[in-house]
Amino acid sequence: MAAALCCGLLDYKTEKFALTRNRRVGLLHRLLQLAVLGYLLGWVLVVRRGYQDTDAAPHVSVITKMKGVSVTRSKDASSRLWDVVDYASPPQGENVVFLVTNFIATAKQAQGTCPEVNEPWIKTGKCVMFNATHSTCEIYGWCPVENNTLPRKPLLAEAENFTLFIKNTVNFTKFNFSKGNTLQTNDSTYFKSCTYDPFFNPSCPVFRIGDVVEAAGETFGDLALLGGSISIRIEWNCDLDQPSARCQPQYSFILVDRRYNFRTASYYWDSQRRPYRSLMKLYGIRFDISVHGQAGKFSIIPAAVSFGTGIAFFGAVSAKYALFL
Repeated sequence: MAAALCCGLLDYKTEKFALTRNRRVGLLHRLLQLAVLGYLLGWVLVVRRGYQDTDAAPHVSVITKMKGVSVTRSKDASSRLWDVVDYASPPQGENVVFLVTNFIATAKQAQGTCPEVNEPWIKTGKCVMFNATHSTCEIYGWCPVENNTLPRKPLLAEAENFTLFIKNTVNFTKFNFSKGNTLQTNDSTYFKSCTYDPFFNPSCPVFRIGDVVEAAGETFGDLALLGGSISIRIEWNCDLDQPSARCQPQYSFILVDRRYNFRTASYYWDSQRRPYRSLMKLYGIRFDISVHGQAGKFSIIPAAVSFGTGIAFFGAVSAKYALFL
């Protein structure tokens, strides 16, 4: 038994092949091999870049700045100038920025008692007098009560021509590669005069608000009245085997919501130290900026794995086809 086992270890086996002279069978065999070869070369190596090592978790930095000036006029013919400190929150932000496009103001509110019309029960204060018609209730709170008359048109209609500057930098630490979306230029006035255009000026990170809203599939006048939310997506897909100049971001704009507002107040005191506040209900557009990216570079290990997998698949198709015959 030991001698038989020893001889068995030294045996050499070869496969036996049968040659089939059939054009249909031979054509089908070659088509299967071409399909596997096309999958290996076309999908694995060209489309998916199976020869590259990838980094799909870049470190990102986003800085935003809004620019523009607008003037609004109230019912008493008084005017107010709005600059970036007034209509943008925060004035210099990161990946979220809010632009005021409309508002309702309730000026000079003081704590005390005042009538609230058409509100039988009080949500924010104490009801101290209530009549049978349910039309008037005296409350204790900030008086006069909040104004709820919404303007028919956005008060900051000029915000359509405001600009949003987005400075974005990505760092693929695996390859020690960093790239920004700003054009490298010695012209100090370039970013003051350029505006982003996907075809004619794709390297300018200054976006006109009206163009962003239109790219998201909405009109500025409709969205500015009641506010809304827009997602700005920056996509980096970099092939580091190519020149770095070809690594450029792609922008997309998506309308997320058609209503957005919140309240804010500024407080002050008169000469007798009585507290007052000016209440503002702000409507506007919220911009949420997200950055995604992936970089790839040639590496011998993924290239060998992809090539070896393809060759094994190629051989398996031939062997299975032979067994089928």
